[in-house]
Amino acid sequence: MSELVTGEAVALELRPARLPSRALAVLIDLALAMAVYLAVTVALVAASASLDDAAQVAISIAAFLLVLVGGPIAVETLSHGRSLGKLAVGLRVVRDDGGPIRFRHALVRGAIGVVEIVMTFGVVACTASLVSARGRRLGDVFAGTLVVRERIPVAPSGFVPPPPPWLAGRFTELDLSAVPDGLWLAIRQYLTRMHQLDQQVGLAMAARLASELAASTGTPAPQGVPPGAYLAAVVQERQAREARRAFGGGTAGPAKAAHASASSPVAGYGPAAGVPGGYPYPGGRPAAAPSPQPPVAYGRAAAPGAGGPGVPAAAGDPSEASRPAVPPEGRPASGFVPPA
Repeated sequence: MSELVTGEAVALELRPARLPSRALAVLIDLALAMAVYLAVTVALVAASASLDDAAQVAISIAAFLLVLVGGPIAVETLSHGRSLGKLAVGLRVVRDDGGPIRFRHALVRGAIGVVEIVMTFGVVACTASLVSARGRRLGDVFAGTLVVRERIPVAPSGFVPPPPPWLAGRFTELDLSAVPDGLWLAIRQYLTRMHQLDQQVGLAMAARLASELAASTGTPAPQGVPPGAYLAAVVQERQAREARRAFGGGTAGPAKAAHASASSPVAGYGPAAGVPGGYPYPGGRPAAAPSPQPPVAYGRAAAPGAGGPGVPAAAGDPSEASRPAVPPEGRPASGFVPPA
């Protein structure tokens, strides 16, 4: 990686092209140039057969300069540093400050390239490229240019594992507007690589990110929830909100969508082997997963035939038998008592 500083004092990180890729691009350009040069030479010899030897030599020199020197200069100038060979390999010629080259840069590179590439069969160019820290030949040094790689392989982005089902819809009212983008990026990178980290290092990093996230939202993290699971649940809530904004909302509420995403099987993100409790987040599953809505037992009427509204009976209440049953809203009373 090479750092270039533009005229606006902006640092650019570019990958300089190395000798193998540059040599392949030069070979492609030379093959095309020689094919065009041979075709032009044959046409000129046939057209100038009636001329004397001096005229034929002058025409041959003009064809050589026009095709093998002027051709690459014109191509690099018009394409802003991408000849056919460089386009095929994925390279580009830029200035030292990262900007596109102009005619004068292409002219210096082409003129010196005739000496260090054509006349010396590439020996001088290869030696200068090996000696240079950024792989530049003499033409690049005198022209103030650099050949960089345009096509850089991108590593596959990791998938953020879903939160546990018992955290689905837990953070629908959380204010995420004050969380900075840098913190979101750090949390996402941690979630995609947490299984590659040491257990103690991962726990410490998750705790630090969870505390920063809680400070940004103004709401403390819930007690008893592993920091990794808390981060995954908040990230999923943010993704659900962005999806609703992008697609204009939906029929499914945030809790339902989050529960469906969390409970859906995802390959490679089930219970992780080697993690305490077999849980995919550092720290393992908590001893007792909090239930969002604890069940309520409904008692039975004390006296047969006694009607009227009642109140829900609390578990272990000694006056449970004396309280009439209250059915849930919108459901008729059936007199059924759930088993303990």
